[in-house]
Amino acid sequence: MAETPNKGHIVMVPLMAQGHLIPFLALARQIQQNTSFTITIANTPQNIQHLRSALSSSTTPNHQIHLAELVPFNSTQHSNKDNNTQKAPLTDLLKLGYASLTLEPPFRSLISQITEEDGHPPLCIISDMFLGWVNNVAKSLGTRNLTFTTCGAYGILAYISIWSNLPHRKTDSDEFHVPGFPQNYRFHKTQLHRFLQAADGTDDWSRFLVPQIQLSMKSDGWICNTIEKIEPLGLKLLRNYLQLPVWAVGPLLPPASLMGSKHRSGKETGMALDACMEWLDSKDENSVLYISFGSLHTISASQMMALAEGLEESGKSFIWVIRPPVGFDINGEFSAEWLPKGFEESMRDTKRGLLVHKWGPQLEILSHTSTGAFLSHCGWNSVLESLSYGVPMIGWPIVADQPYNVKMLVEEMGVAVELTRSTETVVSREKVKKTIEIVMDYEGKGKEMKEKANEIAAYIREAKTEKGKEKGSSVRAMDELVTTILSPKVL
Repeated sequence: MAETPNKGHIVMVPLMAQGHLIPFLALARQIQQNTSFTITIANTPQNIQHLRSALSSSTTPNHQIHLAELVPFNSTQHSNKDNNTQKAPLTDLLKLGYASLTLEPPFRSLISQITEEDGHPPLCIISDMFLGWVNNVAKSLGTRNLTFTTCGAYGILAYISIWSNLPHRKTDSDEFHVPGFPQNYRFHKTQLHRFLQAADGTDDWSRFLVPQIQLSMKSDGWICNTIEKIEPLGLKLLRNYLQLPVWAVGPLLPPASLMGSKHRSGKETGMALDACMEWLDSKDENSVLYISFGSLHTISASQMMALAEGLEESGKSFIWVIRPPVGFDINGEFSAEWLPKGFEESMRDTKRGLLVHKWGPQLEILSHTSTGAFLSHCGWNSVLESLSYGVPMIGWPIVADQPYNVKMLVEEMGVAVELTRSTETVVSREKVKKTIEIVMDYEGKGKEMKEKANEIAAYIREAKTEKGKEKGSSVRAMDELVTTILSPKVL
């Protein structure tokens, strides 16, 4: 991207969630690297502390990125004292969503203050899809609002359309058509979280989500953390549905994740990085299954037991980032009773498996040549990280856009097999074993999936290195985004 001499101010406001904060920060860095814009990220005090820590540990200059605390924040409306979904059980997320509405007055004051100091409104406000109220603030104060979705195009289209239209309630069949998708595409009720299955438009989830989605659909355009060449169908459908510009500027990952070098995430891992890398170094190429359900999710105790038993019977080496099951404090201490007797000790002694408690160095594991597949909840950040290294996936979606991401990975990309869905389904050790064998069989389907994953990894690298000449380049999309931000706002 050619550096622009234009000065201006961009304000960003992400949802209070780790999976949203980090992509917003990555987007800010991406814009900052090629423009002279001042960027202010606004959020609750606790999340600003997290972002401040991430910025201070960065090796790249961040002098144009400022952080603003939005106070007061009505945290009494939910039980999560950290104002961040990273430590909140799923039942608290709705309360956090409603509490986010209390950010509007301090955010409005922040924009008014910036307008007074700069002598004009910010060039643009970039807001999270779940904070649609920002669009009202932007319009009332005379600036442009762009919506940033941290998800992929296919997954977020399915998510917003199903919540907005509740198509599953208009049929007696378990399968249904989702507005915005071709008529021959069918979704299944088991892909919907129980809150969505029960939604009727008057429930608490609908009353929060639908207005925020509708307001975000009235913004001046959407920014999507994806790549044109890997999601051509999803982006085409999303643009048609929104009737807005959509800029595919992904993957918004740490730059090292695309360059083959090592990257430290800044999280406290459950074991020393060197020990993890040494263990991986002792394994054959593509022989290790990596397992993680992300920062927010876990599975049930019975599912955890079946997964452990299936892993043992598969004979495959594995690294499992493991946390307490559903119903227990996800950040609490792990109990051996949730696994087969002597399982962890046996896996450690035979060097078959490595159990990492709480956090694992995901990028380092996925980038290692010994890693052959990733059993994941298929949150979009994890999907991008896996595909960036050409690692095929075993899908175990739990909530939100995850089931739709898996549908796309299986049906459109051919780089995944779905093991099961949600934390409420029954899964057997036999199915675990069989699914692992399919994905890690490099003489059959597993080989084909690996080749397709490697092809997508090449597309991702190309999207970030093309010099803005070719259609589909994320570099070109970022150029077009900056041009839009700089263009006069038509009121």
